[in-house]
Amino acid sequence: MPGKLGLPEILIILAIALLIFGPTKLADLGKGLGEGIKNFKSAVKDGGEGSEKKP
Repeated sequence: MPGKLGLPEILIILAIALLIFGPTKLADLGKGLGEGIKNFKSAVKDGGEGSEKKP
C-alpha cells in the first residue's frame, strides 16, 4: 500500500541516516528531537491551563 512505512522501509531509512551522519551525530539529533518534543508538549500543556483560568 502506498504511503505506509513498514519495518523494512524504516530500517533502510535508519541505515542511510547512520551512514550520512554517523553514530555520534545521530545520537545528538535524536536527543535534540526528544527534548524538542518534550518542550512542545509542556508548552501545550501550560497554554491549555492558562486559557482555562481566564474569566
